Amino acid sequence: MREILILAGVALAAMVAGALAWRHHSPRSFWLVVVFPLRAVHLYLTWARVASGCKLTVKRRRWRWSLEAVPVAGTLSHATGAAMTVASKRRVRRVDVEHSPRLGIPRPSALGWRVRVKLLDGQVPDDYAKACEAIAHAWRVHAVRVTGSAPGRVWLSALRFDPLVKVTAEPETGELLKVAPGIVETGQPWVIDFRTVPHWLNAGATMSGKSNLANAIIKGLAPQPVALVGFDLKGGVEFTPYAPRMSALATTRAECAELLDDLVRVLADRMRLCREHGARNIWRLPDLLRPTPVVVLVDEVAELFLMADKSQKDEIARTGTALPRVAQLGRAFGVYLIICGQRIGSDLGPGVTALRSQLSGRVCHRVNDPETANMTLGDMDPAALDAARAIPAETPGVAIVAGQDGAWYRVRSVEVTEQEAEAAACRYADLTPSWTALTEPGPVALDDHAAGDFTGSEAA
Repeated sequence: MREILILAGVALAAMVAGALAWRHHSPRSFWLVVVFPLRAVHLYLTWARVASGCKLTVKRRRWRWSLEAVPVAGTLSHATGAAMTVASKRRVRRVDVEHSPRLGIPRPSALGWRVRVKLLDGQVPDDYAKACEAIAHAWRVHAVRVTGSAPGRVWLSALRFDPLVKVTAEPETGELLKVAPGIVETGQPWVIDFRTVPHWLNAGATMSGKSNLANAIIKGLAPQPVALVGFDLKGGVEFTPYAPRMSALATTRAECAELLDDLVRVLADRMRLCREHGARNIWRLPDLLRPTPVVVLVDEVAELFLMADKSQKDEIARTGTALPRVAQLGRAFGVYLIICGQRIGSDLGPGVTALRSQLSGRVCHRVNDPETANMTLGDMDPAALDAARAIPAETPGVAIVAGQDGAWYRVRSVEVTEQEAEAAACRYADLTPSWTALTEPGPVALDDHAAGDFTGSEAA
């Protein structure tokens, strides 16, 4: 008997050691084979209690049979003299029964799992969005998000840990007008596709990661056959290091006004070209006639609208008219905007509000004032606004993104230093189109060497 116990103890120790080694060397397979099945069983066993605690159940009245004791005439009790004989009688009565939403089959992922929940009568997806924090605590996971919905159903995604703690990625995607500056909280790459969402607003305070995101975008676009244009009213300190890869760079208010006029002329020329060839946008033109896409980066947009004295009123008026016009016509004619700023508020004038309405892509880092967060995300989703205000200062690069699919997510950009972005700008300086050639009337075709694998000939 003693030998059997020793052998059992050795076998148990070997199994534990093997499980620990398996978990250390192959955590993903260990999660899928061992941990997830146990978590799935636990989900089913505790779902009714979790749904009730999160107020996701509905009480319904049901008819139920019950047995009731009914006294009948019979023998007398010696103690009381009362009738003691009873009989059981079945009766039907209405009772309130608590119903839980039906839980689907959990589907595992590297970061957690997804499960579909069937809504009860009177429920909407927002009821589950409000209960996500409570469900996360009940499931003992990092976070739970509503990631999709269909008529009568929602998808709940559970994350075991925060994937944004450490981000390692490369911004280059190998596809025209696509960059991957970081990852999403779901663990998937964060892809900015200018063909899908042409204009972006990038708001954030100092040291929040706003400039790092711009560096990642520049590094991702540098090897592509696109023209980069910069507006830098900090005297050029932000974008001057990347000048070898920029077709044009404006560092004063006067230069910004002239460059905006050039962009408006470029749009007018491309509009004429598309009209002559019966195309609704440049992506429907033949490859040899398609002009080079232009990506415009504006740093500290508030500087374009701040007025020190009345002499600058005319320049600000020109800017407030030209920049929204570029945003309005840019998607069809291949001009895309990335507007960055620490302070974005309605007090800067109607030009900023008109511009914001054209920027369907929104990135909100940690900001210093509620109005900037409200200007960035408030018109899209109140929950996204609350999440942006909760970004801690010790997590630079974390932001709330709204765009692409219409939902909002927590993202974090990969760290791209100024030296890395400058090296990319110098490495691909030979791909920089001449601004003079771009602004001349007539088509500007890409040669075969510059185009490379970036065809992008499908219709937008």
